Amino acid sequence: MTGVVLVVALGSGCQQLGSGDLSPVAAGFHPREVVDPPAQAEGDRLGNTADLFRLAERLRQHVPAPPPGPRKSVLCLSGGGAYGAYSAGVLYGMTQAGTRPTFDVVSGISTGSLVAPLAFLGPEYDEEIKTFYTTLDKGDIFQLQVVRGLFTESFASNAPLARQLDKILTPCVLCRIAEEHRKGRRLYVGTTERDGRNFIVWDIGAIASRGQADDRDLIKRVLLGSAAIPGFFPASKIPVTVDGQGGVEHHIDGGTSVSVFFRPPYAPPGQGGGPEALAGTDLYVIIAGKLFADPEVVKPQALSIAMNSVSTVAYAQTRGDLQRLYFISMLTGMNYHQAAIPEEFPAPKSNTDFDPVKMSAMFEEGVRQVRQGTAWRRSPPGVEPRESPQERWGTGLATSPRGPAGTTCPPPP
Repeated sequence: MTGVVLVVALGSGCQQLGSGDLSPVAAGFHPREVVDPPAQAEGDRLGNTADLFRLAERLRQHVPAPPPGPRKSVLCLSGGGAYGAYSAGVLYGMTQAGTRPTFDVVSGISTGSLVAPLAFLGPEYDEEIKTFYTTLDKGDIFQLQVVRGLFTESFASNAPLARQLDKILTPCVLCRIAEEHRKGRRLYVGTTERDGRNFIVWDIGAIASRGQADDRDLIKRVLLGSAAIPGFFPASKIPVTVDGQGGVEHHIDGGTSVSVFFRPPYAPPGQGGGPEALAGTDLYVIIAGKLFADPEVVKPQALSIAMNSVSTVAYAQTRGDLQRLYFISMLTGMNYHQAAIPEEFPAPKSNTDFDPVKMSAMFEEGVRQVRQGTAWRRSPPGVEPRESPQERWGTGLATSPRGPAGTTCPPPP
């Protein structure tokens, strides 16, 4: 028999996948439950990430004690397009539950950069965030130009999104951002400078505080750039001068560089700061999406295969960035809180599916998780049983409800 031999528990017997080109995913199996039992047991024994997590928690006992004064909090918002509705729902739910702090720092990437300014200003802007992520459709965000896109830099125009930003970035909002910046709070947005392939962190509060005529225009360009999905939206053109010479930078989605980023609370020069000052700080990271991609059968077409590969890399980058943030938290004594759309939730397949009904469902899922106390996990990706790497000694596989341990059918001979 050619192909993969797969055995699955079904009642008291086993169901066998037929031969041919049908993949386990196409047959309806969940890929993280398909394991090589003896190889998986050995792999988990040698590389038990849960044990590493417990060791990390023990090491936290040796970090400095929190400094005196009010407890600090940092909010990091990831990219994710339409999945940003979930992030908005978590924030809305925190307000409803009375657990939302005044964040000392808010950072945003891509769709997170659109949430960030209003999240930074506080609960009084919750209804605006809710309206943005539950009532707008794709026509309010972009306009397809497929034929033209074959000969230009993008398949869609983001002019509709620019008009939405005009409604958000009112003079009052900019004044409020500048006021909070002067108090020491910070708002950051990340973009990628396309030609240099550099990740750029923009201090939005500092820009709003300059008192220049083009402050609002620059902030708008930064937000459009941060949310500019490469190839789908055009790059945001930002005029710059280098050693007195004028030029233009092209800024695209910050998510092409990092999925989520951290900046510490502000401390005036000579008045503390540094890693030791982070002890006791609450770090909240909201992922606009899932930690692992939903399985799907990939069409045997070059474009589909390429897009699937890019998506796979993006999910892996997100998990890596979260592990990095957890490691920073462990070393500095910050309290790590991570939220993401749960695996079982039926999220849209595409993050450009700006459907008000689907986005409202993701928004309500965020609210529900907070209300039920299930939104936050304290561990990074990779320490739960279904998240461990899959190890194989061959192609005789079986399903396991928890992935790495235990099966109900013996492996095939």
